[in-house]
Amino acid sequence: MSERGAVRPLRLGYAAAALVTVAGALTGRDRLQWLAKPLLMPLLAADVATSEVALDRTDRTLLLGSLGAATVGDVLLIDPDDDRRLIAGASFFAAMQTGYAALWLRRGARPTVANALPRVGAWLGAAALLRSKAPAVALPLTAYGATLGTAAVLASDPALAPEARTVAGLNLPDSSAHSRLGLGALLFTVSDGLIVLRRLFARGERARRISEGVILGTYAAAQYLLTDPRAHADSRGGPR
Repeated sequence: MSERGAVRPLRLGYAAAALVTVAGALTGRDRLQWLAKPLLMPLLAADVATSEVALDRTDRTLLLGSLGAATVGDVLLIDPDDDRRLIAGASFFAAMQTGYAALWLRRGARPTVANALPRVGAWLGAAALLRSKAPAVALPLTAYGATLGTAAVLASDPALAPEARTVAGLNLPDSSAHSRLGLGALLFTVSDGLIVLRRLFARGERARRISEGVILGTYAAAQYLLTDPRAHADSRGGPR
């Protein structure tokens, strides 16, 4: 059976660990998060490392390095209300986003006006909110936001999946893994945007738990789409 149609147990394991992680956030059971969340990125990395999809060595190294940085960031952000851990986690996620951006650039992705403008606007808005309401974390989170926005703009370039239909400059996901990169980038942006909103506006325990569950759910879905080895194979067969 080809990898396209095969059941991929490591990714099934990732989905199970993601469900436990989200459940831990929603119920306030930190122990569940400590058990499951550190497994997320290593499971995806193991899937990449053992995949039969032919990947360029540099691409595979960039992808595995990005997942390694994300692993550290995940552990640091198990307690998202600790500002020191939040800042440290953002630095590791910045390294991850830089690695992702390098992957998209190697595949020929370039910024487009349609994809860049709304993200620049969102970045400036988030930066202004952080500066006025959370100055202690504003600078490092704004810097991280620049790496997030860069990677997201590149991942959303329709040229990465020229066979896919596009709406407002974003590929519509179809059977091709390449077409799902834009959706993955969008989910990542939503997840990180919610981190800012949770940090600034979520006050009650219930609101914080629910928002954290949504953040982790969208994050897990984004990473699942962005790290699919098939999305990093060169479907065009040309030089990068």
